[in-house]
Amino acid sequence: MLTSTPPAIRPTAHPDTPADPDTPGHPTSATAPRARGFGRWAAEPTAATVPVIRSRVRSMLEGWDIADEIADVLLLAVSELVGNVVLHAFGAGRLRVGVSLQGGWLQLEVTDGASPLPRLPHPRDEVDQDAENGRGLLLVHLMATEAGGQLSVQADQFGKSVRVRVPAA
Repeated sequence: MLTSTPPAIRPTAHPDTPADPDTPGHPTSATAPRARGFGRWAAEPTAATVPVIRSRVRSMLEGWDIADEIADVLLLAVSELVGNVVLHAFGAGRLRVGVSLQGGWLQLEVTDGASPLPRLPHPRDEVDQDAENGRGLLLVHLMATEAGGQLSVQADQFGKSVRVRVPAA
């Protein structure tokens, strides 16, 4: 079962926002800063969860009017990171996924209850051409870096979180 927190979107307007809607920086101006928001989902790590979460993240990115090139990076990351939890952390509790837009940055966070950290292969490592898996984190890392972002992993006593952060524009 997939549970979710409804996406929240808040304008970034401040009390000193200009009153004229045609003034840059006004929330309804064409040059207004992007909204900020977030969505969170929790689910059992099953193969059926991957496309459901990907679809929900896609809907949020479309609502935030994120460029296709940036959305593609985040959607690939969703598929790979949620898929990794299904493959490697099954039985370690619920999978949690969060996506946020704040300060011009998009962040995807995938969390599970398993303690082993994923190994990020070095781009110069020899790749087994016959392997059916083992390249997902490398692809996510390379695409995030190319987009001006980063991939990071954090662990604590409750499990681990893999984060992808990319500029929203």
